[in-house]
Amino acid sequence: MPTPTDWRTGLRIDTDVLVAGGGAAGVAAAVTAARRGLKVTLVERYGFCGGGAVAGMSGTVCGLYAATADPGAPPEQVVFGFADEFVRLLESRGGLTAPVRYGKTYTRVHDPLVWREAADHVLREAGVQILFHTTVTGALLDGDRVGGLAAYSKEGPLDLRAKITIDASGDADVVAMAGFPSFVGDEGRVQNPTMIFRLGGVDTARFLRAYGADTIMPEVVSELLRAHNGKGYFLPRAKIWLFTTTRPNELLCNCTRIIGPDGRELNTLYARDFTDGELDGRRQVREYWRFFRDHVEGCAASWVNDTGVQVGVRQTRQARGITLLANDDILRGAKFADGIARSPWPIELHAGAKPRVEWLLDDFYEVPYGCFVPQRGDGLLVAGRCLSAQHEAVASARVTAQCFSYGHAVGHAAAMCLESGVEPRALAGAAVRDRLNRDGARLDAETALA
Repeated sequence: MPTPTDWRTGLRIDTDVLVAGGGAAGVAAAVTAARRGLKVTLVERYGFCGGGAVAGMSGTVCGLYAATADPGAPPEQVVFGFADEFVRLLESRGGLTAPVRYGKTYTRVHDPLVWREAADHVLREAGVQILFHTTVTGALLDGDRVGGLAAYSKEGPLDLRAKITIDASGDADVVAMAGFPSFVGDEGRVQNPTMIFRLGGVDTARFLRAYGADTIMPEVVSELLRAHNGKGYFLPRAKIWLFTTTRPNELLCNCTRIIGPDGRELNTLYARDFTDGELDGRRQVREYWRFFRDHVEGCAASWVNDTGVQVGVRQTRQARGITLLANDDILRGAKFADGIARSPWPIELHAGAKPRVEWLLDDFYEVPYGCFVPQRGDGLLVAGRCLSAQHEAVASARVTAQCFSYGHAVGHAAAMCLESGVEPRALAGAAVRDRLNRDGARLDAETALA
């Protein structure tokens, strides 16, 4: 065994596929590539996987079901593959609710502890080497080719060499470290972060009788919030989402609106903005809880049970890919020959005082493979919410079910590149789509929407 002083000299690890980030996309990519017989290493800065779904406590698996104007329509699932597999695993462990109404569609609420354990299970079963508590510090470049990553852990500096690297950081960190093209939001303007929290001690039966089953709260709640904002409470957001969970007497609360002192949306790429988000987020949690306790049916005996490990981040930096998912691709239900993921999720834009939701009804759009291939550079693929997409498109394409789908596709793409000896940009997206269909993605399946 080396002594602690020996560790400072560094450690080299060689792997076929290296995945930076253990959110939904990173887990799906790592597991998929490992199942193809590759040596896969996953690097994650926390001591668990889950990303925004767990550390940020977004708490729901959104993007599985079609939206429709018919309020009586049952949920119609249109997204399968790895997303469906992980959902079934959560179900089997008691960590997922039945579908709950979310406006014109449905979502499902997960238990973040079960999510972590489910990710542990599939990663270990697939034989993925996991490096928790490890932070990526740089890209290892040979010209314009990424050959791995530099990282740091308590063991000291790490030299991680890979044939294919996958940036599943959520923030396009590897793309930026490599100096490849990227962009931030709408000319630098991003969606605001939210500190999501859980409320225990709620009489959920009374709550549901008062406000109904739709998790987007009705106008009566928004009116109460507007009436009390600035009058003993600080309640900057009046349109809120409240979800019953797998746990008895609990609500998952997506309420806070965190902005800078100058009124701008905070960008968590900046350390000061990220810090302000954490500080103000926790302050707002207490404000909303006091309001719920005093004015919302069923919440009189409630308490704050938990908050996200970090503020929930919706948008930061996007990779500039060989394809750009456009804003109008969403609402026109665009389909592509190299479409490797489906999404029926609306544009859900959290910017300004009130979230804006624009629905795609009785349809879905597809996301092309090229959105995950950097415009410049080799040896690198992208997976997750940092895909190449315009501002409003990201407001739809960033959610959990789709991130699972992106990781599923990119994991297969990495394996196909290594099997055929080609770079990601030379791989045909249609071939990735075909491989996904053979692995349960059902991208060409007939549905009631087709």
